[in-house]
Amino acid sequence: MDRLPPLARLPAFEAAARHENFSRAAEELGLTQTAVTKQIAALEADLGRPLFERRNRAVFLTEAGRALARVVAPALADIAAETARLRGDPAPGGLVLHCQLCEAFYWLMPRLARFHERHPAIEVRVVGALAPLTQAPEPFDVAIQTTGRPAGSARLAFAAADEVFPVAAPGLTPPVPPEALAGLTLLSHRALPQDWMDWPDWFAALGLPAPRPGRVRDFDSFPLVLQAAVAGQGVALGWRRTVEGLIAEGKLVRVCAESVHRPAEISVFRGTRRGGHAQTDALLAWLHEELSS
Repeated sequence: MDRLPPLARLPAFEAAARHENFSRAAEELGLTQTAVTKQIAALEADLGRPLFERRNRAVFLTEAGRALARVVAPALADIAAETARLRGDPAPGGLVLHCQLCEAFYWLMPRLARFHERHPAIEVRVVGALAPLTQAPEPFDVAIQTTGRPAGSARLAFAAADEVFPVAAPGLTPPVPPEALAGLTLLSHRALPQDWMDWPDWFAALGLPAPRPGRVRDFDSFPLVLQAAVAGQGVALGWRRTVEGLIAEGKLVRVCAESVHRPAEISVFRGTRRGGHAQTDALLAWLHEELSS
């Protein structure tokens, strides 16, 4: 035990690692940002290596920081759970599944009944979100989001493939070659940073020039993009797993045969809400099976 760092510094580190943001960690813990910064700096000095990279008023976990967070986060979660049990606090029921809003609405919810049929004793509470995992409002057991978005200290369980192709309302436009798409109204989910494929990336993947800015209409969420496409307002990029239900219902059609394959487009993470347990393993196994089909 002589090699343990001062334990009072670990909650600040865990919160900062989970959010990859000192300000949000301070707000969660009821501390000032200065206090969180000092505790992490002291922990780094004790360990003799940086845990965060400071860059342009933002912080990012180093490899050492990510490795430490994967040990500290479940340890603190287990301590909190056992403390609550000893106090006689009611145990929170079920699993928290954090999922990007669009995937939650269009992909997960139509399938979740199959998980409940297989595991009727496991309760799953789905939390939909537009923000990345580092801005999750509460701890989670499992999370699904686009690969490459900030994930903080969440541990990657596996990644799954997807493909991206243009979709539109039936009758909006006949099938066209991809080079002709630049002349149509294109619908886009724009955000900063751009953590997912957008029209310039899709055209570039096919070796084609990017569309002119005036041809693109921007929306602040992907569900709005899809609803605009269903309403006949233009052509959207569709991720197969997300739009296949809308295509099956006849609300959208593929505009061209070309698509861009993304071998690791979706990432599934194990959270630190209560550490590893059989229910989380069952949910992860089911998600792997569904995303592999």
